[in-house]
Amino acid sequence: MKRSTLAAALILAAHTASAQDIVTYTTDQSFEDVAFGLETAILNEGLVIDHVSHVGEMLARTRQDVGSDVELFVEADAYSFCSATVSREVMEANPMNIAYCPYDIFVAEMANDPGKVMVGYRAFPEGEMQKVQALLDGIARAAVGME
Repeated sequence: MKRSTLAAALILAAHTASAQDIVTYTTDQSFEDVAFGLETAILNEGLVIDHVSHVGEMLARTRQDVGSDVELFVEADAYSFCSATVSREVMEANPMNIAYCPYDIFVAEMANDPGKVMVGYRAFPEGEMQKVQALLDGIARAAVGME
């Protein structure tokens, strides 16, 4: 992707929502392109996608069942995976880091902001878990063509 195209595609660089500790990147690329970019970025790291949770479909399907008429997403998926190398390193430092595994990155197009797709993940605590955050950040950035 050319730099000018990349600059036009990226609406917003990274930001961390302090109240929620979520890191996101937003783009005007299609949901399908970002999802494909995310899958490719995960696989390029030599990782295996354990599960894709179709959160948007589930919420749309069950919206009326739970008494809601609010449409949250045009589309939204969460990808779960793990890294044997990084996970071993952070769990050898503290076995309780198992609580953070598997790792998840989501792709979502909000119903109230169609045409803007975000990719993101939960931020991790300081210390050894920053290695995981760096891995997820590189994958998320690659998904939208920033790396």
